[in-house]
Amino acid sequence: MKSFIKCLTWASVVLSFAAAQEVNVTLVPAAIGFKADNAAFLYGSSPVLVTNDAGAADGGLRTFDVSKSTPFKQSAHKKTGRSKIAVPVYDVGGRDVIINIPAPDSLFRVFDAQSGKKVNSNDKKQLGDWSTACVWKSGKSGESYLFLFGKQMVVQLLVRDQKKDVEILEIQTFPIPVEGESCSVLSNGQVFFSGKNRPLYSFQASETTKAPEVKTAIEKIKITGLATYYGKSNDYLFVAHKDTISVYDQNLKSKGSIVLSGVPELEVKGGLSMLQNPVEGYPSGVISVAFEGKDQNGVAIGSLEGVLKSLDVKANTKYNPKDKLCKRCEDKISDKCSNNGFTAGSDSCSCFVGFSGQDCSKTTCENACSGHGKCAGPNVCKCKDGWTGPDCSFVAVKAKYETEANGGDGDDPAIWIHATRPDQSRIITTTKSADGEGFGVFDLKGKLLQHLAAEEPNNVDIIYNFTAGNRKIDLAYAACRGDNTLCLVEVNSTGLLKPISGGAQSLPKGYKTYGSCNYRSKKTGKEYLFVNNKEAKYLQYELTATTNGTLQTTLVREFQGGSGGQVEGCVSDEEAGFLFLGEEPSGIWRYEAEPTGSNTGVQIARVGDASGLHADVEGITLVPAKSGPGGYIIVSSQGISSYFVYERAPPHKYVTTFTVVNNDKDGIDHVSNTDGLVAVGNALNKDFPRGLFVTHDDANELAEGGTAKEASFKLVSLVDILGEDRAKSLGY
Repeated sequence: MKSFIKCLTWASVVLSFAAAQEVNVTLVPAAIGFKADNAAFLYGSSPVLVTNDAGAADGGLRTFDVSKSTPFKQSAHKKTGRSKIAVPVYDVGGRDVIINIPAPDSLFRVFDAQSGKKVNSNDKKQLGDWSTACVWKSGKSGESYLFLFGKQMVVQLLVRDQKKDVEILEIQTFPIPVEGESCSVLSNGQVFFSGKNRPLYSFQASETTKAPEVKTAIEKIKITGLATYYGKSNDYLFVAHKDTISVYDQNLKSKGSIVLSGVPELEVKGGLSMLQNPVEGYPSGVISVAFEGKDQNGVAIGSLEGVLKSLDVKANTKYNPKDKLCKRCEDKISDKCSNNGFTAGSDSCSCFVGFSGQDCSKTTCENACSGHGKCAGPNVCKCKDGWTGPDCSFVAVKAKYETEANGGDGDDPAIWIHATRPDQSRIITTTKSADGEGFGVFDLKGKLLQHLAAEEPNNVDIIYNFTAGNRKIDLAYAACRGDNTLCLVEVNSTGLLKPISGGAQSLPKGYKTYGSCNYRSKKTGKEYLFVNNKEAKYLQYELTATTNGTLQTTLVREFQGGSGGQVEGCVSDEEAGFLFLGEEPSGIWRYEAEPTGSNTGVQIARVGDASGLHADVEGITLVPAKSGPGGYIIVSSQGISSYFVYERAPPHKYVTTFTVVNNDKDGIDHVSNTDGLVAVGNALNKDFPRGLFVTHDDANELAEGGTAKEASFKLVSLVDILGEDRAKSLGY
């Protein structure tokens, strides 16, 4: 990654605030009761606040009328699915639009900013886990471009009018060193972006298919949001932190800082934006942040009155983003290139993605649709039955059942196998939100049998035949985020759960749980519990019990996992003595699982490698052969709602990719934005004769339309995924 990043030398950068001005802004909650990451003001005679809704499964985007009274009145809620992207684009064929990309299907949706009605478009789909987006209007051509930020990548897209419809075309995709979670664009086309607690980066936007040079602007800085104040002659970059905002001029010279107050226990989550026009109650304009507080979340606003003057920033309250940036616009996209590419010279064209030929008139598709479909548009494949994905290389499988609703935000499942009656095996799931937090127990048709309250459990695994006093018992183990404990419950002989003495094991002060898994040593027979936090610090505990059966744990090892990115899912290979973990933006790592093992890991699959692995790498499970080293590792790629299969044995060769599509016959929807998963190779019943695969589905789409508020889990026959020969080779 370092090969394309060059440090940007800023002689004028001033990071010391000793002599800088400091001013206070009192925030007022203006749009509350939902989780926002991004927000923007839509300019006009009656300004509107546009924000995403990433908290609910039906999420989508929300708009609010800006007024003196707060909270603002909500003018629309488009329930398109859990979303992070909701951004206005001005003057597309003479109208302003709002572009939304919901996580469930990664399909661009376009809405008229004035009427709120859906606008016809080319139904562009861009698979990925997208965090934020910025719009740049070229000062030379007047064309509008969208920069879409995800896990270590940016997609540049053209947004234009096409016979009264809106057309979105991919220009290029290029790498960046972080997950871009906030961005802002200056008038000169300089794009600034950053990830959580990462440096400030920049690149120059341009009308070309050549990737820009990414530079480091400020190395040591913690950023939660970015916005630009557009002055009459100079621009100013506003950089949000947890509860303050730093202000720089366009040369990154410090102008001072803003201290935010008014919201108890404020934490800025993003959504930094400014309305530079005067409105009632705000004569100098409005500033907004997406926030979490003591007992509220949403978007809060503050007045710019007095702020600009204190920071020596000249006010520009007549700013209008719809002002033409070019009087004599130069066509960079012309008939010469069939309007599908840039004019790269007097006799050549530089074609957009999905177009080729000297004049960009030919339509092409990635990998020629892998021989499993036909090219139906620019990089748009129409796949044959049984195949799906951008290039028709994903095996399309269907769920046989889905679980009943249970709680708001599900995450991870486990499968408990009955010792003598495999058809009575159970599926145990977790709900990590306050709405329905705890464990759910389901039968093999998805019927809810039990809900047991717990403190926001996340990943869950099964421990068989553990000695607790004078008993041999089964346990379900999870990391509980609500109270930062290792939480364990007993699984009885019918697969139902009950509390157990010592079931909540404390962790070091200040350590916040995130993911977990278990491991039983073949060498010693000892049971171990792994837990990690978001910073990838792993703790390994030995699990024991007192003579009266009370559980207890002892810390035996700690190590840093992965390469520094966020981690969550992990699974152990007890026969081989390995621990596999998923680093969300990077890939899959293998570690020695014994407490005396090496703390240096081996990366066995990398995001962007030949297997096509995408971020976020979320759930991970292992299906071992009944005997020998055979079997498979399966991981979920949340960003493209798909799963990658690798061989269990080193060097862990890639096997196949699959995704769960609609089962129209049985009324079961497809899987989207998946988190956790689990699979077993055991023969369970006639529905799952060679094993079962269970996966979380974030957006449970209803047959009558819309999305359920509760997540579900899908049940898929393992033989449908692996094929008869591979499933049979497991030997169960």
